[in-house]
Amino acid sequence: MSASEERQASSSVAAEMALSFISKGWSSVRDSADADIRLMRARASSFKNLANSFDREIENFLNSAPAAFAVPAIRASPPPTEIDFVKRLQPKISEFRRAYSSPEFGRKEEEEEEEEEERVRVREEGEVEGVWVGLEGEEDRIQKEWEPIRVLKTRLKEFERKSSSSEIFGNFKNNELVEKVKSYLKSIRMEPQETKEVPPLDVPELFAYWIKQSGPLLDQLGIKRDICDKIVEGFCSKRRDQLLLRSLQTGETSISENDNVNDELDLRIASVLRSTGHCYDGGMWTDSVKNNSSDGKRNVAIVTTASLPWMTGTAVNPLFRAAYLAKSAKQNVTLLVPWLCKSDQELVYPNNLTFSTPEEQESYIRKWLEERLDFKADFKISFYPGKFSKARRSIIPAGDTSQFISSKEADIAILEEPEHLNWYHHGKRWTDKFNHVVGIVHTNYLEYIKREKNGAIQAFLVKHINNWVTRAYCNKVLRLSAATQDLPKSVVCNVHGVNPKFLKIGERVAQQRESGQQSFSKGAYFLGKMVWAKGYRELIDLLDKHKKDLDGFKLDVYGNGEDANEVQSAAKKLNLNLNFLKGRDHADDSLHVYKVFINPSVSDVLCTATAEALAMGKFVICADHPSNEFFRSFPNCLTYKSSEDFVARVKEALASDPQPLTPEQRYNLSWEAATQRFMEFSDLEKILTNSLEIENSSRAGKKIAKSVSLPSLTEMVDGSLAFAHYCLTGNEILRLSTGAIPGTRDYNKQHCEDLHLLPPQVENPIYGW
Repeated sequence: MSASEERQASSSVAAEMALSFISKGWSSVRDSADADIRLMRARASSFKNLANSFDREIENFLNSAPAAFAVPAIRASPPPTEIDFVKRLQPKISEFRRAYSSPEFGRKEEEEEEEEEERVRVREEGEVEGVWVGLEGEEDRIQKEWEPIRVLKTRLKEFERKSSSSEIFGNFKNNELVEKVKSYLKSIRMEPQETKEVPPLDVPELFAYWIKQSGPLLDQLGIKRDICDKIVEGFCSKRRDQLLLRSLQTGETSISENDNVNDELDLRIASVLRSTGHCYDGGMWTDSVKNNSSDGKRNVAIVTTASLPWMTGTAVNPLFRAAYLAKSAKQNVTLLVPWLCKSDQELVYPNNLTFSTPEEQESYIRKWLEERLDFKADFKISFYPGKFSKARRSIIPAGDTSQFISSKEADIAILEEPEHLNWYHHGKRWTDKFNHVVGIVHTNYLEYIKREKNGAIQAFLVKHINNWVTRAYCNKVLRLSAATQDLPKSVVCNVHGVNPKFLKIGERVAQQRESGQQSFSKGAYFLGKMVWAKGYRELIDLLDKHKKDLDGFKLDVYGNGEDANEVQSAAKKLNLNLNFLKGRDHADDSLHVYKVFINPSVSDVLCTATAEALAMGKFVICADHPSNEFFRSFPNCLTYKSSEDFVARVKEALASDPQPLTPEQRYNLSWEAATQRFMEFSDLEKILTNSLEIENSSRAGKKIAKSVSLPSLTEMVDGSLAFAHYCLTGNEILRLSTGAIPGTRDYNKQHCEDLHLLPPQVENPIYGW
């Protein structure tokens, strides 16, 4: 609907409301007049009673006059003129009483004229001149007071008679001014037949819209979006030419050749739906009512795939995210981490560190975090059952992870590694239980899988499964870098920060350099989990290829991992100058003295160790790769595109000193900046703002009108994908054939004992099947 049509519709509604208001006004005037007449009649009756009372008083006075005048002889008798006055006054008062006590008082003009003539005759006689003049003045005053009332009563009776016969409104309708107003309103009003002039959708438009809405399904089948857009454009080209020709003929400029075909199609569908009065409130497989916070705060649940003391990115970064989201105190935050049975803890956690209860592990996590923050982190830590997969070297959830967030707190969910969490998820759909679901992609699984046996085939399958689960279970997906696959509903943004401890180390190093002290006493080092995929293969190949160019170059390597023996054996076999040391915390004092951090990995999405080294004021040598895009703006980050560039960068770093970080660069590395980026790119800031406006409007008594929306085939496709995934992951044979850990559809007996859970048979009973 155009703007002029909307103005015509609003003007028509305003005219009808005006006419309704006028008719209601006349009715209220008539009712008010009737009430005034009844009030005047009551007052006339009270005046009549007053006249009767006055008459009785005169009669009593006259009856008592002889006794009053029979006084002793010593007193002088009253003048005979006074007695005569009283006698003559009696008939006049009686006439006055009869006139004003009559039921016809104020209704007949003939009787009033006779009374007026009588009063004139009495005045002409001149009896008792002084006293009668006063009475005459009083009578005239009374007559003057009642004359307007009489006229008003007559006019009101005429008005009542005319209004009952619709004479007044008939005249009003025939009024010339009203006719002009009606003609003007008709000229600007949108007549019903105008809405019927919207032509229905033709067959090409229906096919174009079907292709457009089927984009998610076609994308899942491997058909690219560009192809879908070209098909839609082909179907809409004929309709587009017609609209362009019509706009040129009418002189309108709303349609141009540069407009987006998809936008035009959406507007076309919307106009047809609006002309039919259709209003769509939701899609299939979606909940119309979501959970709302009762205390005025929003609830944020962060679900991750790892936990301390396992020093991995998915254990450390979600922990800091929870702390900094809770720091603002604008939302309640819950961190949901996996709980491993003791047999799995021994395989995962370093230094044979194990926990008997979740409370012990929570105490360890909070103590580790407090040592690195300068504020108290107020958030809740909860656990869900997990199993460690030796083949995948990762933790797989056991059972329905979403059930460990209560319905009252199910508001906003942040899924750290959403594809990993939902590979075998068999439970309630995240987007059904939560108002908004954000996924954060940490790991480039395709790069890891390609290095395995039959890696190309496995990577192809995993790519489509990742698309499947993220589309079905997330509203928004954040990719830390472009190194990951292009997932649905995703944007690229680094939402990770650096432990504040590393920034303090960098400030201390800068102060030492300003005072003339030597900050770095050692050369280069590498730190990372000792598995081939973490860059050890690239490192060994580079050093082996340029062994002569880097003669005398020594590199210290810190790390533990499953491939430690193989990595060390390969380096020893090639006679590389590598010194292998046990893994340790990057903030350890022994690592502060190194000047250069080398990270040749191309499998990382965003290397945390690289950001930490930059925060400490070191040189970083890394590959020119999408995973390092965020770090290129820092002057101490030296990237290389070839092995020859790598050698040049190493020599450059060893021969010079790194530049101190500016305040802006330190802020960009901090968790404050990362949290701000997360709030912006995840749409969380907009959601919290909108919820606050809705809450304020509801408190003020304002109602938020529903907007007309189109039925979204995208939501239907996402819902059907979630339903299909739920059915497939419920079959144990299919789960095992795709690499799932046996018995992970539900948590086991040990999990029940450790987490004080009811057995799965009691929690999810099965009746008859």
